[in-house]
Amino acid sequence: MIGIDTSFLVAFELFEHDRHQAARDLAQAKAAEGFAVAPQILAEFLHVVTDPRRFEKPLPMQSAIRRAERWWHSQEVRVVSAGEGAGRRFLDLLRQHHLGRKRLLDTLLAATYLEAGIHVIATTNARDFAAFTGLAPIMV
Repeated sequence: MIGIDTSFLVAFELFEHDRHQAARDLAQAKAAEGFAVAPQILAEFLHVVTDPRRFEKPLPMQSAIRRAERWWHSQEVRVVSAGEGAGRRFLDLLRQHHLGRKRLLDTLLAATYLEAGIHVIATTNARDFAAFTGLAPIMV
């Protein structure tokens, strides 16, 4: 199973993204392995793809919600949430790696996936996850 980072989801869903086709190709190649998505990824996705400062043609909120719902309800996707173990690991990772406020979301995502037994993450920025032992990024 492959965890999904927001950056991958944005690239997959937005045609104007420079890594759109690479994200689509990766999803097709890895579909048999299945994907995992955490609720915080969908929240961040909605925030990013509807922002007119980031994209020439941002998605209208209702369209973005429909796309997020497709991922949430897809048979190939397992929804994983941060529970007590992920919360504990999140705090441990922050302390262990001396991470600050700009690394909170990536660290929580890494902790959530690791606690769910997911050890691979699809992303457009492998650097965001390089410090987290046991979580191997796949670059799109």
